[in-house]
Amino acid sequence: MSDLPQHCEHVVEIYKCLCDLSRLRILNLLSIGPQCVCHIEGVLGVGSVRTSQQLAYLRRHGLVEVEVRGTWRVYSLVDKPSAELAANLACLQDCIFENPIFRADVKRLKSITRKICGPGPA
Repeated sequence: MSDLPQHCEHVVEIYKCLCDLSRLRILNLLSIGPQCVCHIEGVLGVGSVRTSQQLAYLRRHGLVEVEVRGTWRVYSLVDKPSAELAANLACLQDCIFENPIFRADVKRLKSITRKICGPGPA
């Protein structure tokens, strides 16, 4: 991939991040606002290791950023996404209304943010 222009490499990395359902679900949750890892875990229903791996992958590729608040790690979408990332996140938002998994995740997030550890959405 190093033979590609830098701009093309960035687009390829975005699509690699988007080709996993868990990462799409995380991005969907983060589109609502910053989320504590424990809230993301609660919605996805997967272990902390798997959730942390997916968040690290998204962070490494510049799609999300993390802020430490006390003992919690709160993730959010990058503050200034590239045009390519912004376009793909907008597309994901369009899919939320059509995909029952994304709708269920948002509903579950609203119910668990009051019940489990970590700071609520900022």
